[in-house]
Amino acid sequence: MSYLMKGLKCHTPVMRKVAGGLFRAHTLKNILGINEQQFNISRASSQLSSEKANSYHYIIVGAGSAGCVLANRLTEDPLSTVLLLEAGPKDTLLGSKRLLWKIHMPAALTYNLCDEKYNWYYHTTAQRHMDSRVMYWPRGRVWGGSSSLNAMVYIRGHAEDYNRWSREGALGWDYEHCLPYFKKAQTHELGPDRYRGGNGPLHVSRGKTNHPLHQAFLEAAQQAGYPFTDDMNGYQQEGFGWMDMTIHQGQRWSTASAYLRPAISRPNFSVAEKTLVTKILFQGTKCIGVEYVKNGQRKKVFANKEVILSGGAINSPQLLMLSGIGNADDLKKLGIPIVCHLPGVGQNLQDHLEVYVQQKCTKPITLYSAQKPLNMVRIGLEWLWKFTGDGATAHLESGGFIRSEPGVPHPDIQFHFLPSQVIDHGRVASAVEAYQVHVGPMRSPSVGWLKLKSADPNDHPIIEPNYLSTERDIQEFRQCVKLTREIFAQKAFEKFRGPEIQPGNHVQSDKEIDAFIRQKADSAYHPSCTCKMGQPSDDTAVVDPQTKVIGVENLRVVDASIMPSVVTGNLNAPTIMIAEKAADIIKGLPSLQEKNVPVYKPKTLETQR
Repeated sequence: MSYLMKGLKCHTPVMRKVAGGLFRAHTLKNILGINEQQFNISRASSQLSSEKANSYHYIIVGAGSAGCVLANRLTEDPLSTVLLLEAGPKDTLLGSKRLLWKIHMPAALTYNLCDEKYNWYYHTTAQRHMDSRVMYWPRGRVWGGSSSLNAMVYIRGHAEDYNRWSREGALGWDYEHCLPYFKKAQTHELGPDRYRGGNGPLHVSRGKTNHPLHQAFLEAAQQAGYPFTDDMNGYQQEGFGWMDMTIHQGQRWSTASAYLRPAISRPNFSVAEKTLVTKILFQGTKCIGVEYVKNGQRKKVFANKEVILSGGAINSPQLLMLSGIGNADDLKKLGIPIVCHLPGVGQNLQDHLEVYVQQKCTKPITLYSAQKPLNMVRIGLEWLWKFTGDGATAHLESGGFIRSEPGVPHPDIQFHFLPSQVIDHGRVASAVEAYQVHVGPMRSPSVGWLKLKSADPNDHPIIEPNYLSTERDIQEFRQCVKLTREIFAQKAFEKFRGPEIQPGNHVQSDKEIDAFIRQKADSAYHPSCTCKMGQPSDDTAVVDPQTKVIGVENLRVVDASIMPSVVTGNLNAPTIMIAEKAADIIKGLPSLQEKNVPVYKPKTLETQR
């Protein structure tokens, strides 16, 4: 102890008091038989266990389509601890799917689209090219995210979408490196083949209703000169056929069912619901954890390895900007300290816009009668009892992809057929016996953005999709309406075809069709691309091809926001694929690859079909 006393040089009363205190402490420790080394070890051990209780190897923000996949795959390693944080509630009530039938009954999907309990309930700015309409954007805020709200259509996109991603800077994300992860995720009820998976957690099935209007639609498409394709997720996307759906044994098969619940009992996995992450924590540019609010309490939790954002195309860029990563000029105006100037955050917003072409049906075979109260009770009871009947499907069982005009190399228009009428996102009841096609362009050149409204995490961001802002968009939508009318006019629909409800026979000229599109087109709920993946040399890129946020350490984004450009089809299947592939990247595993898998190409591009 004498060397410490010498070092203190006690010239003042305060320093003498400190020295005396140290001397007494030393004497006391000797009396109690505790040497200094033991004392330090005990203190360090206590500090370590305290930090350990509040830290994990990985923190995943968002238990949606990507977050559930990552949580499952990363906890396969028993030495990796994972915390999954979700802003919304569980997707079960008292552990029961039946009690939360609004989520798990496939036919009940419109309930979720209109319920703020499970839904972020976003709205866009007034769209200047669409008669100043404010567009409604439902997004999942529940276990499973939007896979607990969506229409359960399983579409992968076209092989060329992924080859384009590679050309856009997402090296290693071409079709031959993505196809194996689609297959890894999937168990298709028709069994595995060169394109389908047979051993994954995500169950995919075909419709069981064999409805005469679905049959008529597929027959009419062939009468109009389009091919039938037996698997639009396989060799040939182009054409019309039966849709794949994420429905298993009559129940919605979200990523919460496929990935989260099977992992939840693992001792290295923790999950918290109703937990809003408000900020990513940094030491300089090194990400060390997140701040969150639960039950009104603000808390912090730390990541030893990485924080992974899987909040989706709106929440992930919003959280980056709230945490100081984004356009420095915009963040300074809101008083947010800058961690990294990354101007691509929130930019490059892409979505699919679609319109409903509706026709009255002359026979009482649509879903109109199923929506009457007594029938709804009957359908609901059958589903609750056996998971069968009209409640066990979303009824979007047929559809197709075509090219809009000669010269287009692969499909750029998508069709979903429904033997019913939908009005205002399902918020208004169907009025008549009718059927409809949802149709829209797949690769719109109109690109938007989103920005923070304020520095308050509870404020929704400003969403500007910039719909219909190019002449190309307008031309493609005209084609969508004209080509749909041509299919509905075929002989297969003769015995069912009543008057056209929408657009209506009075809408014929290009000018009239354009006006109808501005008034009636709506989002297909496919926002994406706001944290674009690309090369670090690209100043519009947010993450690199390893999904790491450019310019900082220990932070990734893994969800639909990292798509460099929107794919040809629905986004749930590609988002799950992205997470499967990212999980291997995070684990340090070499990418799966399947070379020379054949993909259909039209014999000639001189004709449209």
